[in-house]
Amino acid sequence: MIEVKDLKFTYINAKEKTIKGLSFSVKKGEIFGFLGPSGAGKSTTQKILIGILKDYKGNIKVRGKEIKDWNKDFYERVGISFELPSLYRKLTALENLNFIKSFYEGKTQDSMELLEMVGLEDKANLKVSQYSKGMKMRLGFARAFIHKPELLFLDEPTSGLDPVNAKNIKEIILNKKREGKTIFLTTHNMNVAEELCDRVAFIVDGEIKLIDSPKELKIKYGKRNLRVEYYDNNDSVYKEFDLKNIGYNDRFIELLRNKPIKTIHTGEASLDEIFIQITGRRLS
Repeated sequence: MIEVKDLKFTYINAKEKTIKGLSFSVKKGEIFGFLGPSGAGKSTTQKILIGILKDYKGNIKVRGKEIKDWNKDFYERVGISFELPSLYRKLTALENLNFIKSFYEGKTQDSMELLEMVGLEDKANLKVSQYSKGMKMRLGFARAFIHKPELLFLDEPTSGLDPVNAKNIKEIILNKKREGKTIFLTTHNMNVAEELCDRVAFIVDGEIKLIDSPKELKIKYGKRNLRVEYYDNNDSVYKEFDLKNIGYNDRFIELLRNKPIKTIHTGEASLDEIFIQITGRRLS
């Protein structure tokens, strides 16, 4: 769906390149996570991919066609949700969606259905100026789907949301993947990336340090052990065992048979820990 080769970009009057030779691809139907701290180049890369920033070097193809060769029909296929949504504050949520819907030539989705999707149906006729930050985020997210795009760019889709609404947004994203949509997701929230992404790219200072699936990364960079927490005379204690030949480990089997087990966990690393290990940087 997306193929990027040796992408470089420098802002006017900047002392050094913001994007320093990125190369990656996004497969059709996958959720691809672009992970990095603030200032890493995530938003700049996204703006290039959606055609906002033009003066880049390198090659970018979307659906096999160089992005510079697309015309306005590109935006009939692409949906975008920014971290800071641009909305018409003097219009209601319903008026916002209906107005934006008029820009598109192809099939569109019913505005009220979109508001119901993000839990804003009861606030459909409330002016956006009266919306909270979280409500604006949900409305901006819903707007990205109004023209039924096949490719979605989602920038920090759960930012500023309470746990219930964040969970709903993540379920919507996974449902869109099941429908065959391709999703390019930028975030510094590793929990979101772990839950949603098929593959992730770590970007720091305009360079990609690593690309792989969260599962493979956690296995590769984690410890090959098993931690068993159990009760011993009403005390909670634990032991660790090497995963190699675990089924033949007599001490492990004896523990399972004779002690009340509290939890069992493998020693996989979190994406946060892997990011620090690979880049030497923290996301926050």
